[in-house]
Formats: sequence, C-alpha cells, structure tokens
Amino acid sequence: MPLTDFAAGELVLLVAAVVATGLTAGFLAGIFGIGGGAIMVPIFYQALGFIGIDESIRMHLSVGTSLAVIVPTSIRSFLGHQAKGAVDMELLKSYVISVPTGVIAAAIAASYLSSGGLRLVFAVIAFVVGLRLLFNQESWRLGDAIPGNPLRSVIGAGIGFFSTLMGIGGGVINNTFMTLYGRPIHQAVATSSGMGVLISVPGVFGYIWAGWGSEGLPLLSTGYVNWIAVLLMIPITVFAAPLGVKLAHALNKRQLETGFGLFLLLVSLRFFVSLY
Repeated sequence: MPLTDFAAGELVLLVAAVVATGLTAGFLAGIFGIGGGAIMVPIFYQALGFIGIDESIRMHLSVGTSLAVIVPTSIRSFLGHQAKGAVDMELLKSYVISVPTGVIAAAIAASYLSSGGLRLVFAVIAFVVGLRLLFNQESWRLGDAIPGNPLRSVIGAGIGFFSTLMGIGGGVINNTFMTLYGRPIHQAVATSSGMGVLISVPGVFGYIWAGWGSEGLPLLSTGYVNWIAVLLMIPITVFAAPLGVKLAHALNKRQLETGFGLFLLLVSLRFFVSLY
C-alpha cells in the first residue's frame, strides 16, 4: 500500500498519533519498565485500521512493530535503572536462556494464531495483572524468595512466551511475578527493563519470520514489522524513557502499583471491546 494512496490529512493524523504514542510509550517504559508495548500495540492497531490494513494481519503487525520499537527503548530504560543500582542482575542473568526460548516459541505460535486470538491473550493478561496491582495487599505473596531452577527457568520461558504474544517487554508480567515473591516494586520495575532487552531482540526476528511473505502489508514492512513506524517511534521513545525513570524513583510503591493497574485495565477493556 504506497504512501501516495493515503490522503494528506490521513497521513498527518497517523504521524501525529505515532508521535503522541512514542512520547507516552517511552515515558511509561521508564516508569513501569514495560518497554512501552502495552500502549503501542493498541494504538498501532487503531492506526493501521485507519489506513486500511486488513484485520487478519493488523494485530500481528502491531505486535511485531512494537517489539522492534522496544529494543532501543528497553536498552535506554535498563541503563538508566542500572545506573541507580536498582536492577537485580543475578536474576536477569538467570533468564538469559529461558526467556529467549519462550520468545521463539511465541513467534511460532503467532504464525498460527488469528488476530482475535492475539487480542484475547493481550486482554486477559492485562486484566488479571491490572486487578492484582490495583487491589494489591501485602499479604498476597507466593513466597519470600524467588524460586530457583528448574521452576525459575519455566517461569522465565513463560514470561518470554506471553510477553512476545502481547508485543510487550515483559514488565507487565515480570513486575507481578517479582512482587508476589516479596521484591520491592522499584526493583521489579528496574529488572523488567532488562527483561525487555531479552524479549524484544529475538522477538523482532521471530515476527519478521512469522510474517514473511504475508499479503497486504504496508509499505516498508519486513514480515510483521513496519519500518516507517519503527523509525518514527524510536527517537521519540528513547528521548522520553529517561524522564519516566526519574519519575519512577520519585514515586512510592503504592502510587506505582495503582497507576500501573489502572493503565492495564484501560488497555484490557479496549481489546475486549474490539473482539465484539
């Protein structure tokens, strides 16, 4: 679909939406360690529908493109949190094999799932995690220490799998996992930014493979990754991420949890509505 087919007004609106999304996603990446995907995916989905991308590939393209944008955003956010000494590097290193394994499995699954299936996965996980954060109680614990292997590897693979299907950097799931085992929310947020790197890099290649040769892709797409959107979004999200990092370390635990929970519930509602 060449850009010349777009009305000038539609292109202006699309670019404006991408810019606004980039600022918001980058800022949220720094605050919540989520890589920004939880907001990029639903907005990409709407924007692609606006320019006439077929429903059968729209969600896949949104997820794949989101993962590509998350790569530099997660790196920038991770470096910011690491500089503050907030990242659990031991935990992150233990995920180096298991998380990418889950990512690869998810890319294979995505090549078979429908657009509605991907939206349902996104909505259910965001809803459950959002409720848990919004109504969180200190007594809601699975234990006082994060499990070791082999359970930790299974959990890491699961985080990589479901995060890749959602097009997120892992923060949505990893934040919940770490806090359920008694880790401070600030440490969970910081460590999740590192998870975003482990998920997004192999995830991009996975979605390129999954969408290779698909029909109806917009101009300058490689598989399910659209490079026009990526190139517009990356500098904006990289710029905004450090601003979010600063705010994350200025907020208390309950403020982070409440804000994150409300955000996820809104995103979940949007995708549930899109299924009907």
